[in-house]
Amino acid sequence: MPQPVLPNKLYFRIGEVAKLVGVKPYVLRYWETEFPILRPGKTPSHHRLYRRRDVETLLEIKDLLYEQGFTIAGAKKKLRDSEMVEATEMALSLPVVDSSGPHAQPCDHLQLLRSIREDLRTLHSMLSSVESPH
Repeated sequence: MPQPVLPNKLYFRIGEVAKLVGVKPYVLRYWETEFPILRPGKTPSHHRLYRRRDVETLLEIKDLLYEQGFTIAGAKKKLRDSEMVEATEMALSLPVVDSSGPHAQPCDHLQLLRSIREDLRTLHSMLSSVESPH
């Protein structure tokens, strides 16, 4: 089944995500309890705001559960394993940082890289949708 095209937005409400993923909102809320990787933000009025990365993960979860026939436990393991592979690949490409100095700060490189990647994807999609002036 082809992946839906995600609108050029940073955040999505639960109703939009439910339509994009093709499940009811209560399913999304249930998946949040089962998959720790899903942690949508909340507005001051406690509405869920999903990031683009969350929507992509939800589409992957749906594919694992509905198309490939994984159980919840199997899908969790598959996602965890693919995250570990991704983290290892990223760690191997990171420069070694000297953290022995007096002003050394702990840094979560993986989270930083994921954030940068997400920002670059968003920027790319925004630029791709703008027509060139030629």
